[in-house]
Amino acid sequence: MNSFAEAVADIGEGSSIMVMTFIGPAGIPQNLIMALSDLGPKDLTIVACSNFGFGVGVRERPLARFVTPNILVENGQVKKALVTWDRGESGLASSFEKAVREKKVERELVPLGVLAHRLRAGGSGVGAFYSPIGVGTLYEQGKEKRVIDGREYLLEYPIRAQYGFVRAHRADTLGNLIYKNTARGFNPLIAKACDVTIAEVDEIVEPGGIDPNCVVTPGVYVDRILRIPQGGLR
Repeated sequence: MNSFAEAVADIGEGSSIMVMTFIGPAGIPQNLIMALSDLGPKDLTIVACSNFGFGVGVRERPLARFVTPNILVENGQVKKALVTWDRGESGLASSFEKAVREKKVERELVPLGVLAHRLRAGGSGVGAFYSPIGVGTLYEQGKEKRVIDGREYLLEYPIRAQYGFVRAHRADTLGNLIYKNTARGFNPLIAKACDVTIAEVDEIVEPGGIDPNCVVTPGVYVDRILRIPQGGLR
């Protein structure tokens, strides 16, 4: 891939996309999000492991911009979002929160731990599983409930998407990825649960440039790799 625009060029109307949003700029694939914003496909379904990022789609930091999936909401590109919460920072409603209140975006809330397990299931070929999380709350409405060894559980189904945007620290040309500290987040789970995984990284090395014992996401799960250029969003 020669550019982020080329990497997302085949994402069409109505596509489903997973994107990491939980850690902050270090773990968010900002350049892929911006490229998707520029491309402009609509009616997207977005799976995110938080609320799309606080505040607005592009935030100004002292030394750089910080892009979140909220920019897709502001562009009117998002039809449905599966997230773990939808509130912005204290006193600052996010673009996503406003869109949900105005019924411009359909929202599905999923507990963070359940989302992690549903992504694992999607990446591992697990058909479904039972979880005790959410029993006795509004979350259980519409879900199959079963008692196992005297405890109530809810039936949960795997989540997959057509595309996954991943942010990693280093890749080799075979697609093997390593992450930097807590910026790993949900990125490895996303990489396994998508039909096409696109990774943006700080550097790309030749095979052997990454200790095999340090590989977190094997290259078999990665379809496209792009190095963030100087001046790119980090």
